[in-house]
Amino acid sequence: MAAAAIAQLLADQEVEVRRLSQVIERLQSEDEELLVGSDLQSLREENEKLKYRRLHLQRSLRAEMARGPAPHSAGPGPQNSSIYSEGKSNMETLERISGTAFLDSNMQKEQEETNNFDHRNIGREQELFFFHELSPGSCFFLPRGAFIYNTLMSFIQSENRKRGFNEVVSPNIYSRRLWEMSGHWQHCSHNMFSFDVEKEMFALKPMNCPGHCLMFSHRPRSWRELPLRFADFGVLHRREPSELLNGLTRVRRFEQDDGHIFCMMEQIEEEIMGCLDFLRSVYGVFGFTFQLKLSTRPEMFLGDPNTWNQAEEHLKCSLDAFGEAWRLSAGDGAFYGPKIDVDVKDALGIYHQCATIQLDFQLPIRFNLTYVSKDGADENRPVIIHRAVLGSLERMVAILAEDYAGKWPFWLSPRQVLVVAGPGCEEYGRRVCQELTGAGFMADVDLDTGSVPYKKKKNSQLAQYNFILAVGEKEKVNHTVNVRMRDNKEHVEQSLATTLEQLRWLQQQRAPRAQEDFQLSVCGQADPKP
Repeated sequence: MAAAAIAQLLADQEVEVRRLSQVIERLQSEDEELLVGSDLQSLREENEKLKYRRLHLQRSLRAEMARGPAPHSAGPGPQNSSIYSEGKSNMETLERISGTAFLDSNMQKEQEETNNFDHRNIGREQELFFFHELSPGSCFFLPRGAFIYNTLMSFIQSENRKRGFNEVVSPNIYSRRLWEMSGHWQHCSHNMFSFDVEKEMFALKPMNCPGHCLMFSHRPRSWRELPLRFADFGVLHRREPSELLNGLTRVRRFEQDDGHIFCMMEQIEEEIMGCLDFLRSVYGVFGFTFQLKLSTRPEMFLGDPNTWNQAEEHLKCSLDAFGEAWRLSAGDGAFYGPKIDVDVKDALGIYHQCATIQLDFQLPIRFNLTYVSKDGADENRPVIIHRAVLGSLERMVAILAEDYAGKWPFWLSPRQVLVVAGPGCEEYGRRVCQELTGAGFMADVDLDTGSVPYKKKKNSQLAQYNFILAVGEKEKVNHTVNVRMRDNKEHVEQSLATTLEQLRWLQQQRAPRAQEDFQLSVCGQADPKP
């Protein structure tokens, strides 16, 4: 819906809300007995519905003014969909109408260009992933998308090993009793998928931390084992309302690079500094800029205020020592502890929350976690630090797709190399491609003899292959390949063995500008060896 039309609807709803509020106030003043009457109750319900409609219109107006048309829209025409009032299935159904109005044609053109960055469009055009109505909110990653997904996971796994994290595998389904112990059932059971099994309530896990508490407590622990660092890429599920699902940025099924550190009080600041250094190192690979914020005690929380104050002070000291600017986000902490949230800026200047570092004094108490100290006392409580760097892998894929506009860096690219074989060189082209795939690269071979060579190379560049290796009679005889870069820079002929060595080096270095580094190595200005 055009922004002006939304604004007019909002004004009309405002008038109606004021009228009903005045009627209720008059009835209350005239006769106290009407407070429990059916007429007044009906007016109250109608007033609440109007307030919700007004809130929804306000959000729609802000969204339309800021974002323009929905990325999936085919044009500026209005679209409609149904939602439940207040997100509850027992409430009335509301009709949501959306569309776009532009001040001029330049704004429309800019918005159309912006849509090219949308990760849903990139995912469809590059055959990375899709969604299906038979499993809403759960992504189907196709082979090329799965390569990106698994490469990100492998990246974090290697970084975890460098930093002393040990990977674990934990169950997906737990009894309701576990979630009651942790406090999650009382605070977020409405966001969990739960079901009965043999007269007992179970739920799919929305997070890993309670399971890791069980892993810590399954045998006695000593101070010598601390800090104990667990990493987990287990599948998580959260029951997001269908109207809030949004591509890869809001899903029901996801994985995250979860980590939990069990440590002593005197180890807290050092461990938090290690987590902050971890995320700065990883985000440096992607070229991200980020913002840090300290989220403090919310209105609904576990534990006593003094423990919260102590935890928040630890995080403040760590942030100050880290040397990056940070801001306070009062009341936005988790119910079990304060946290450091990290927002990443994407190509459109929009910030997304990805990494998080949370300090938790409550779960060790609720699960009665203890360790034996140096003096032999066995009732010492560890502290838990919750840590994620990429956050949801699904959301990170979306952010990276939009940040790179589909032009993936070589180490992460789902289309790294295309071998283009000339007439009579098909077998050599296949052999070159097999060597590349055998070395772990995402490589394809073009054996179409009906297309002219120039058109083949142009199509491969449009498909965003990082490197194009052309092979003809000359290359077949010399056992070489003719290398061309994605951005059409000058090609070079060299042996396949040398090319493989250089590509391995680029892969291992996770070079953000692989094509430039490749040219330097060809010219002898960069070391082609890892």
